[in-house]
Amino acid sequence: MASAFAFGGSGVAAKPLIEAGLDPLHVVWIRVAGAALVMLPVAWRHRDLLIRKPALLAGFGMLAVAGVQACYFAAISRIPVGVALLIEYLAPALVLAWVRFVQRRPVTRAAAAGVVLAVGGLACVVEVWSGLGFDPIGVLLALGAACCQVGYFVLSGQGADGDDAADPLGVIAYGLLVGALVLTVVARPWEADWQVLAGGAAVAGTVVPAAVLVGWIVLVATVVAYVTGVVAVRRLSPQVAGVVACLEAVIATVLAWVLLREHLSAPQIVGGAVVLVGAFIAQSSTPKAASGPVAGGAGAVTGAAEGDVAPKGGVVAEGDVPPEGDVVAEGDVASERATV
Repeated sequence: MASAFAFGGSGVAAKPLIEAGLDPLHVVWIRVAGAALVMLPVAWRHRDLLIRKPALLAGFGMLAVAGVQACYFAAISRIPVGVALLIEYLAPALVLAWVRFVQRRPVTRAAAAGVVLAVGGLACVVEVWSGLGFDPIGVLLALGAACCQVGYFVLSGQGADGDDAADPLGVIAYGLLVGALVLTVVARPWEADWQVLAGGAAVAGTVVPAAVLVGWIVLVATVVAYVTGVVAVRRLSPQVAGVVACLEAVIATVLAWVLLREHLSAPQIVGGAVVLVGAFIAQSSTPKAASGPVAGGAGAVTGAAEGDVAPKGGVVAEGDVPPEGDVVAEGDVASERATV
């Protein structure tokens, strides 16, 4: 929840800077490079990750950091903050596609129904009946952020188990460093109008020092957001963390409504609610691990390994704990009728 609040507040702090004259890519570079500097001591402490997990660090930096932030900030420069985030929440549907077509694991009918709901709600958010009520490029950029967010959830859960587990703080620190390097090449920060940072930006009719907004997007919306988010994924699983992260869209929409005067129409509000409900169903119904065949019916689990316990969500994975009310003794094997 802390991560959702921190991420949700990034758009309302960044958009005034963009409207004050900074290019969206330059705002992203400031955000990522500033956070990378803050996390530099952590990166040094976990420097062994450069040898042990180079692919994980590179992927996290390019997708979960540079990709998500660049696409999202570019999107909010063309469409409302709330709309951009609601489009980004097609990510649960894309996670489902990853599980089904890349990992080749079965998915439940409930998960598929969640995808259909999310897509239908998205149609209301972008007002397809009026020939797409928003800038098409902005919508495409938001969809790009959704694709990159899949990488965030998938990569955040990688390397969490076993003797060679990667420390999440180290992954974040190096992800930010990699993202800063990539964005330096793309954004060319030496061409930015740095005088904007010496002035102010309008928020809710009040001029706020640009430095305060920069501090917010660097320290809170990036460092705090990523640290709490990745730790949450490690403790909850990508699917459950993705469900909780749906609060980000609600927080961002409310803040944009209050601070930026970006009001959504009634159909858009209804569509946004449908998107979040669909995302919730898709995420909570998505298989969480591949320790055995996953049955399509609710509550059916097969192929559990000895010592595994039944987690909430329908898939038995090593290290999971039974939800309230379930008891799995050490050495037991979950049957097809195990309640989860």
